Amino acid sequence: MMRFAPARMLQRFSRPLAPNARRWAAAGFDLVFPPNCALCDADLQTSATGLLCEPCRTELLHKGEACRRCAMPATGDLASSDGCPWCRGERFHFDEAFALGRYEGLARQAALRMKRSSGRALSLAIAGYLAAQFAARWQAARFDAVVPVPMHWSRRVWRGTNSPDALSEPIGTSLGLPVASHILARSKRTQPQANLSPGRRRRNLRGAFRATQHADLPGARLLLIDDIMTTGATLNEAATTLKRAGASFVAVAVVARAEGLV
Repeated sequence: MMRFAPARMLQRFSRPLAPNARRWAAAGFDLVFPPNCALCDADLQTSATGLLCEPCRTELLHKGEACRRCAMPATGDLASSDGCPWCRGERFHFDEAFALGRYEGLARQAALRMKRSSGRALSLAIAGYLAAQFAARWQAARFDAVVPVPMHWSRRVWRGTNSPDALSEPIGTSLGLPVASHILARSKRTQPQANLSPGRRRRNLRGAFRATQHADLPGARLLLIDDIMTTGATLNEAATTLKRAGASFVAVAVVARAEGLV
């Protein structure tokens, strides 16, 4: 079981406001500073339901079933324990996949905005929505920690942010779990994946990650976070690295799932 003392200490020494005081404080704050949707900037009636307006929440969310193996939209007769037509026959090193919606329209705009340094607030808002959608399944999975997919240090300096880091913070808070960003590092600066074929993506990412030998990693159940999943090559390589370091179960979660073969 992974244990990270700082996170537990914060919980131990934080004294939450009484329920009525919390409600009064939130109502007063909303009255003085009316909240706005983090995605479209529309006025919100209250911040109690999150930082996204209802139309944006509706458009971001995929309607219908999704393959539990690769997170592609699939009806019940197409998806099975073997996967769906997109992934059946493929070898994955992650055990389950979750996606808020498809990489199109508003979800695509949001995913691209989150990659900028100015998109941190949007990342936090969407992460809260993502966590709310899968709360029951993630609680049942009994994860030990949340792990963001890391960016190579040189690209991080150039871009100024890594959206999986921002996404992981509210998800970890909602699950009461530590964000173990230190157990996975990007050890190789890879080429941008966008214009590579599925086969070249896999070769490009081979050996791209390195896991820290943490005492609690063997046997751990981890939730791996990224912003977009296209072919799944990045998440597959990251999951491979964590499994080789001893993790027993790795699920992956993304904001948007694009159509692509692994």
